Amino acid sequence: QEKITLNEAIEIALSESNTIKIADMTIEKTGYAKKGAYSSLYPNISASGSYQRTLKKQVMAMEMNGQAMEIEVGMSNNVSAGVTAAMPLVNAQLWQSLKLSALDVELAIEQARSSRISMVSQVKQAFYSVLLAKEAYNVYKEVYDNALKNFEDIEKKYNVGKASEFEYLRAKVNVNNAEPEVFSAENTVTLAIWQLKAIMGIDLATELDVEGSLSDYSNEMVASIASSDNVSFENNTNLLQLQLQDEMLSRTIKMTKFQYIPTLSAQFSYNYMALGNTFDMNWNPYSMVALSLNIPIFDGFSKRNNIRQYQKTQDILRLNIEDVERNLNIALENYRNEMNTSVKRYTAAETTLEMAQKSYDISQKMYEVGKATLVELNDAQLALTQAQLNMNQAIFQYMTNKAAIDELMGVEYVKEENK
Repeated sequence: QEKITLNEAIEIALSESNTIKIADMTIEKTGYAKKGAYSSLYPNISASGSYQRTLKKQVMAMEMNGQAMEIEVGMSNNVSAGVTAAMPLVNAQLWQSLKLSALDVELAIEQARSSRISMVSQVKQAFYSVLLAKEAYNVYKEVYDNALKNFEDIEKKYNVGKASEFEYLRAKVNVNNAEPEVFSAENTVTLAIWQLKAIMGIDLATELDVEGSLSDYSNEMVASIASSDNVSFENNTNLLQLQLQDEMLSRTIKMTKFQYIPTLSAQFSYNYMALGNTFDMNWNPYSMVALSLNIPIFDGFSKRNNIRQYQKTQDILRLNIEDVERNLNIALENYRNEMNTSVKRYTAAETTLEMAQKSYDISQKMYEVGKATLVELNDAQLALTQAQLNMNQAIFQYMTNKAAIDELMGVEYVKEENK
């Protein structure tokens, strides 16, 4: 098995996850759309050619000197070819659409940043879940080993008549009860590692394990609580995306208003035409230059209604932004309270663990010399197990809440060598 650190897991996820790849492709796709919008500023040049073969010529009838005459009109072959160029000279709406395309690219970039921030948070929480599952497995394995050791000692005493059948059966029951907990904890570790691999975007069959333990993060608890008091949402990705959408609506309103402004465009064409009954024809060129002015006068109030529609949409969006800001503050306060509670739980569990370990050691020694019962030893083991689990759970909850606050703040991951 290959063991990876938290930073390595994050870097693998940022390079292998399909979510990140899709976000990067979206940026590239939007960039092409922006370039396509800018192409409207360049001349649109096209070449054309046509050939017509007259199967039955049109007959024109007329009267000349009192006699009716019929004359066939046209040639059997009609060939034309030419080049046409056109470009806008004055088009305010076009310039606003180009600015709107630039905002589309900014929004795609921000959405990609959001995917990365969310991915980092998911990897952290999944990584901490693996550490918690492994700590729980170690605790239950220790409980099982202690129960097995006690059973072996009692079995020896029971075989020589120094232990009662009740103590023998009780010790055997403890072993049988502890064994399923070990299997369950082991399965939890396997499932947590699978979840981590799925988030990282790697093959689930890959042999993988994580380095470290939850106790490695205990030193971060006090320091990060102090830093969480200086939280700013100016880099929150949800707010930034909503603000970009608000700016895009402002541009859309402006672009719609610019539809009232006249547009001016230029056109140039150069063509050749040839007519004849045979292919031995003379080519006759002709060319033209044109200016086209379009002045909007009345459209049935279509533009005015569109502007009002966009304005109402913008009003709704701004109300949503206010709600998002309130919810962010509520979430932040909740995460802070959870972190403070986790610190208190950790401090209490740390003190309790020390006393529970000492109580268990004393109970074990007293049981070995016959001054304590098996029930008292089991009670001491249960208290020790609960203290160990409480301490690990406190660290886990603290670190997951810290990762959630980093996601709220829009904190981006920085590689260790670049920090």
